[in-house]
Amino acid sequence: MVTSTVEYLGNLRTKCTHLQSGMEIVTDAPVDNNGKGEAFSPTDLAATAYASCMITIIGIYCDTHGLHFNHAKAQVQKIMGSNPRRISKVVIEMDLSGNNWSDTEAEKAIRAGKNCPVAKTFSEDVEIEFSFSY
Repeated sequence: MVTSTVEYLGNLRTKCTHLQSGMEIVTDAPVDNNGKGEAFSPTDLAATAYASCMITIIGIYCDTHGLHFNHAKAQVQKIMGSNPRRISKVVIEMDLSGNNWSDTEAEKAIRAGKNCPVAKTFSEDVEIEFSFSY
């Protein structure tokens, strides 16, 4: 089953459509790569997907283990490398405060998040830096 379609809109932009829901995301090339930077770039989406996947897996972990989970917010910084041009580093600052977890509960939830499918997809050549507050 096809997951999505990607259509070129011109001017280095694409429209990505999730077929099951009909939701759309428009991408634009970044300013440092001939674009206008007016939307997520494909590499922005990849870095952002890492944090989104982590939060989703933390939610699943909490549901499975009966933990309260009502707050998570992440800031994502993507750092590009060259030769070849690629994502070289992702910095994720995640705020998990307000969930009233013990240190042990937080450590287990964070460990689950760090093992999300997107994390397992990124190459070991990409440095990942985390900070968490809870």
